[in-house]
Amino acid sequence: MTGKANVYPWFKKEDTDAFFALFQNNLANFVIIAVTMLGLGFPTSLVFGQVIPGAAVAVIFGNLYYAYMANRLAKKENRTDVTAMSYGISTPVMFVFLFGVLVPAHSLTGDPVLAWQIALAAAFLSGLIELLASLSGNWIQRNLPRAAMLGALAGVALTFIAGEMIFHTFEMPIVGLFVLAVILVGIVGKITLPFRIPTSLFAIVIGTALAFSIGYVEFGAIREGLSHIGFYPLLPSFAVFEGLQYLFGGMIALLAVILPITIYNAVETMNNVEAMSAEGDNYDVRECQAVDGVGTMLGAAFGGMFPTTIYLASVGAKSMGAGRGYSLLNAGVFAFAAMTGVIAALSEMIPIAVIAPILVYVGVMMVSSAFDKNEKKYYPAVALAMLPYFANYLMTNFSNDAPQVVSDVSTGIVPLGEGAMFTAILLGAITVFIIDHAFHKAAIFSCIAAFLSYFGFMHAPELAFGAATEFAIGYVFIGFFFIAIHLKEPKHVTKQEPTADIQPNDRFSFPHSNEEKAF
Repeated sequence: MTGKANVYPWFKKEDTDAFFALFQNNLANFVIIAVTMLGLGFPTSLVFGQVIPGAAVAVIFGNLYYAYMANRLAKKENRTDVTAMSYGISTPVMFVFLFGVLVPAHSLTGDPVLAWQIALAAAFLSGLIELLASLSGNWIQRNLPRAAMLGALAGVALTFIAGEMIFHTFEMPIVGLFVLAVILVGIVGKITLPFRIPTSLFAIVIGTALAFSIGYVEFGAIREGLSHIGFYPLLPSFAVFEGLQYLFGGMIALLAVILPITIYNAVETMNNVEAMSAEGDNYDVRECQAVDGVGTMLGAAFGGMFPTTIYLASVGAKSMGAGRGYSLLNAGVFAFAAMTGVIAALSEMIPIAVIAPILVYVGVMMVSSAFDKNEKKYYPAVALAMLPYFANYLMTNFSNDAPQVVSDVSTGIVPLGEGAMFTAILLGAITVFIIDHAFHKAAIFSCIAAFLSYFGFMHAPELAFGAATEFAIGYVFIGFFFIAIHLKEPKHVTKQEPTADIQPNDRFSFPHSNEEKAF
């Protein structure tokens, strides 16, 4: 005799709180994207007519699919307490794409539309890599030292995120300092704010009100924001394919940014799926990674250029007793907000000095996490991996307008900045292997660096045979040096693998509280 089948509800009251938590997470990301891009000089027609609707497509797709997965799991296990996975734009990855892909592309091309197309291609490729990673396993994760990966990303965080945004914070000192204080008190100090409002939301609301009240922003901005209310259809775009030819041409160095951050995104999804498994909802991690990859590719095909992921907030939604309704509602509300211009209106009203302190905090936390997630002995590798992005920052911001100033500081700035992510990862990895006395691996990575230098993937402005010959020779030279040490090293010396004491599921992930994921 079979038991009675339970009915899994479309919506229940517990979904309401979970919806507002997830909606606030996604809304904050959308507003940050819009405000940041407008502040960088991208036209409103591009931001509100292409980027926001395209990113919304990815969010809509993922939320609907995860609601479907929840329903399928509920039927399979005859349960009514299954919670759908929380899904949206990956916050750390969003910042890396803004400042590690879009900003360099814009600085080097001088064309906002072309920079957007290149970023679209980068997002599409990132989604494809994650889709393939769901099928092919995590070979790169197992073989590339974590200190090198996170150190390289920390270099982006310190320069293009925290560094760049601290400048914007002080453009409106009263507002910027207050918002920064709110972020530090609410998240770093862990102080509960009035009415238990999430820290990011409180900072944005109060900071914006303060900016208007003391005259930093004219009230005409409200009228300007409301003028963006209208109809923004969700239409596919072929711009991603136009961007691919540039991505695999003059902007090939951006591939060095895409690969590590995509691996981070895939591992973050894996970690969050396993966190939900510990709560009793067992989803297939490979399917979730594939969904994230497809969602990212779909968003790019509609004009959005930001990879998506499962949020750690899924566990919070589970603790609230949510089902699939909050995910369905989030998809519907974002479709409405993106297509009617609500997000555009909010973005026009919120000054970048209000958003900037949030980005400063995120950048600082990414740097802090890069050290926190590694043993102390690997700190030199993390620090060294961060340095190429100082050169990249100087190069992308000053080399076009003031090349003489840059060269007067040092002729090594531009070649170090070219292909900074490749250089950062390889220098960091070589340092890890030296620390572990794995000199044969240090030699192998030196040869990889020589190969990439010779063909122009790093230390050169474009791909070519013999593009950076001196650098290639230098890497070959140190490769022979490492081989000599390896052959001479006493056999009794204990070799230490760089990640031997690290659990596989703990690699490359930045620690997130539910509050941090609100960004």
